[in-house]
Amino acid sequence: MANPFKAFMDIKREELPLSLLMFSYFFLVITSFWILKPLKKGLFIQFYDQGGFDLLSWHMKASQAELLAKVLNMVVAFVAVAVFTYLARRLRRQQLTLVFSAFFMLCYIGYSFIVNNPGDITVWSFYLFGDLFSTLMVATFFAFLNDSVTADTAKRVYGLVVFGGVAGGAFGATVVSVWVNAMSMSSWLWICFGTALLIIIIAVAAGRLVAKNPPVEIAAPKTKPDDADTSGGNAAFEGAKLVFKSKYLLSIVGIVGLYEIVSTVMDFQFTETIAYYLDGDDIGKQFGTMYTITNLTSMFVQLFLTGFVMNRLGIRTALMVLPLAIIMMSCGFMVLPVLWIGSFLNTADNGFSYSINQSAKEALYVPTSRDEKYKAKAFIDMFVQRFAKAVAVGVSLLITSIFTSFTSIRWLSLFVIVIVAIWIIAVRYAGRRFDELTV
Repeated sequence: MANPFKAFMDIKREELPLSLLMFSYFFLVITSFWILKPLKKGLFIQFYDQGGFDLLSWHMKASQAELLAKVLNMVVAFVAVAVFTYLARRLRRQQLTLVFSAFFMLCYIGYSFIVNNPGDITVWSFYLFGDLFSTLMVATFFAFLNDSVTADTAKRVYGLVVFGGVAGGAFGATVVSVWVNAMSMSSWLWICFGTALLIIIIAVAAGRLVAKNPPVEIAAPKTKPDDADTSGGNAAFEGAKLVFKSKYLLSIVGIVGLYEIVSTVMDFQFTETIAYYLDGDDIGKQFGTMYTITNLTSMFVQLFLTGFVMNRLGIRTALMVLPLAIIMMSCGFMVLPVLWIGSFLNTADNGFSYSINQSAKEALYVPTSRDEKYKAKAFIDMFVQRFAKAVAVGVSLLITSIFTSFTSIRWLSLFVIVIVAIWIIAVRYAGRRFDELTV
């Protein structure tokens, strides 16, 4: 019988077992992330909601203190890069998953005894811990995945595999929203402990499959005869050295960093639009409606569009979908800044960023060397992304001080369009170079 989904996901029979295992792996990682995210944020905001937080002579509201915590995440990410790089010198694929999953399982046990009656140290460390989970486990997952397939395989299977993350986000967010008040925080942490144990089991099974038919190793490029091996150097900067020696990797840095800035500005426009046009309970209802529409869009795109575009039209075309969608909605909002156009800015961003864009962006690492897959990617995913988020926090603070009236919010779309134009230049180079590396 012909495969009815062949036009969307042309996965070969022998590729299906690994694809389903990695789908399940990513589903559990993102489900855990969406359990931890509201827990860490809720604990932090609730703890400082009444009395605020004092930093020397600076008294902060809970929301301001959270911005400080987001900046501190960049410091944690720098340490995570060093640890990940050091371990990646000796371990790979399921071995890294075992180490990091075991670490988080121990943390779940520890926090389960103290999180229900927290103090300042618990609140701050748990907030940073929640972000560290996504930083390390997502990077570990994609390093495993990119080190397990060829470029042609990636075009076929990434649509299904990354759909696991999309589904995990929808599932995790829904479960928490329904049951968050029915269980204590320590109970939620024991659920995360169980998902970590399942991740280990799945990773071991996937690793055995890859070991039976490993992909061809790609040697690290030597641009000069005297290029030194950096594998014994400072682990914190090893990935950075690889990035700054490669125009290809720098183009990926541009894609990641510019997106974070654009997404922050669009989220501000989205929030301001709803706050301007609606009041009271209607605000929460509109947010809920748009998040539902965005999640459904992301699932539809990942299931029916991603595999088709990546396999039939190529990685470069897939990478163009998100920036073009953002330009279209930004132009629409600039011309007509009404409620629903402003609301759909969120869908244009998150509906495509966590689906087709993430699949295509991750595929860019497949034709790179092992060091680049693990060390350079860790630097980009952990440090560059967090640094860009810190810059985005500064941008958002600057925006809120300059654009104080809703009538001026539409002109932020000009800034977005300019940044996206630079982003597209990086996409075109990365896509072209990917095609050259996979010929």
